[in-house]
Amino acid sequence: MLLHTQNPLKFAFSTEDPDNIPELSFGIIGVPFDSTATYLPGTRFGPQAIREASYSFESYNLRFSGNVKLNSFDFGDVNVSHGNFRSTSKFIRSSVSEILEMGLKPIILGGEHTVTLPVLEEFSEGGLIHDLTVIHIDAHMDMADTYTGERYSHATVMRRVHELQPSGILQLGVRSASEEEVEFVRENGIEYHTAHEIMDNPEGALRAIRRIRGPVYLSVDIDVLDPAYAPSVGNPTPCGLTPLIMEELTAAAAEKELLGFDVVEVASGTRGDQTSINAAKIIYDILTIT
Repeated sequence: MLLHTQNPLKFAFSTEDPDNIPELSFGIIGVPFDSTATYLPGTRFGPQAIREASYSFESYNLRFSGNVKLNSFDFGDVNVSHGNFRSTSKFIRSSVSEILEMGLKPIILGGEHTVTLPVLEEFSEGGLIHDLTVIHIDAHMDMADTYTGERYSHATVMRRVHELQPSGILQLGVRSASEEEVEFVRENGIEYHTAHEIMDNPEGALRAIRRIRGPVYLSVDIDVLDPAYAPSVGNPTPCGLTPLIMEELTAAAAEKELLGFDVVEVASGTRGDQTSINAAKIIYDILTIT
């Protein structure tokens, strides 16, 4: 194997030696699926954009004073059936099941936000969901029961996750929701911190993360960042978080018992786009910390 080459089809800080898998922590899969986009399409290009952007970082992470760990294996992209979420869901669940059987924690590169649901359905199948807190970092609550008559949409994904009965859902960075969604989260005791609250004082959100006891799954919709930092998303929403604040939230989540995570809704089809760079940074930081 040549020593001084790069493979942008794989995440930069993943090993390509399958013999190392038993010693690793994470298994990476991409899910290039964007069939329920409600505004701008293109999240099917997200996994490759994130991987390509990962090569922009040094192996030494100055912010966290350490080298990114070579503790992940990139298995490539899951097969998808565009226009058919349930069929695609089966492919995702099968892949996540195999990753878990290897003793690895899944890292999912999206793809639209619906891809989170089959991952957590597989966690539920394995009996992991009821002790699990889902940290959902997103501009949108995604708690609608249906959207344009569809139960499975990136606008309904957290409602379906709630139905799996995780230990808790913590929503951070939200700034867009219907009245029905706000009523639902309040009636069901789902804690949320808006982007405005976090930007004024991030300590409230950080304390909420630190209070969590037990395992955590982290789901990051990159549109939680302000469009100045992440313009290439399905639903850009003004008045969002900065990458500096996102870095603090990521670090707090990574210090928990993290069983897996996803970074979704990157809709970048161009090289070096700031959306994909900021998405790759989240993964880079977690791989450094954990």
